[in-house]
Amino acid sequence: MYLLLPMDSNDAEEAKLIKLDDVKFWAQILIEEGKLVEINFKENKDDFDNFSEAVVVVDDNEYVWPFMEMSMMVLVAHTQRYIDDIVEAFLFKELHDLAY
Repeated sequence: MYLLLPMDSNDAEEAKLIKLDDVKFWAQILIEEGKLVEINFKENKDDFDNFSEAVVVVDDNEYVWPFMEMSMMVLVAHTQRYIDDIVEAFLFKELHDLAY
């Protein structure tokens, strides 16, 4: 599954999840069979070759309608900010669905 993350940098070790309004880079991560397989960064979310099935945001107040219109699942990482933490939370189903 491909997840799309709004990040503050393109350093896979140090990049932090940030609000959609403040995004500097987009990370697209591929998770297969319970493992992080790939991480790619782009400045524009539309530049990725593969379609992201979900977007991860920092809170329920983000403007996510453009993603929902593309039939993407929206997940909220209330406390997780780094890629490794987000992957772990995804695998253990600790990311939350968007509260309307």
